[in-house]
Amino acid sequence: MSKWLRLLTVTAAFMLVASAASAAAGINLSWTACGAAGVSAKTFACNVNTGAAELMVASYVAPAGTSGITGMEAVIDIQSSTPTMPDWWLFKNAGSCRQTALAVAPNGAACDGDYWAGQASGGVTAYITPYLSATNRARLLIIYAVPSTIAAPVDADVEYFAFTASVSHAKTVGTGACAGCETPMCIVLNEIKLTQGVGIGDYRISDAAASKILTWQGESAANCLTVPVKNRTWGAVKSLYR
Repeated sequence: MSKWLRLLTVTAAFMLVASAASAAAGINLSWTACGAAGVSAKTFACNVNTGAAELMVASYVAPAGTSGITGMEAVIDIQSSTPTMPDWWLFKNAGSCRQTALAVAPNGAACDGDYWAGQASGGVTAYITPYLSATNRARLLIIYAVPSTIAAPVDADVEYFAFTASVSHAKTVGTGACAGCETPMCIVLNEIKLTQGVGIGDYRISDAAASKILTWQGESAANCLTVPVKNRTWGAVKSLYR
């Protein structure tokens, strides 16, 4: 084989590997920091109502070919090791034990890319529990978007920040405390959908880039693999809240 043929062969192989790498779309969910910089397991002594909130960071690597991302829709499933969802993990809905203890934001964590650049609006659209008749499950739905006038493509080989979800320590101990902080939990980022303008096409990403599973209080990551996935359409979800 001539040196030129060998060079062409090596170059072609390199381009094939590079192409495959850039096409490896995926999502990540980590405690504390973005992607591999964070951790997958978290424990808390459940002995205070104050202190820094427990921070989850979601991120994504987009597939090649985006033209103008207008927003993001995320689906997180939360599952308790107990038969019913603990009061400590009941958020948002009227009458929930810790109604305001969950907060989401489109800023606050460093990833390679920050598509929002401080211009996104949105938040939690629903916290559904029980979910699919399972009394130990909840589904968290989050949406963020930017004006269509500033929509742009994203690089296929960059990990972009999606959002943070923080869980405060409020009502953990003392009068009015909500039981269940010590309960082992699974938290799974099941999907991020990147939306584009009408007629352009959206991208649904469900594979993990590094890890999309978090554990709480010593739960086994193997147990989290059994969290069932069943997507409802966004129209069906919205109909629940009309």
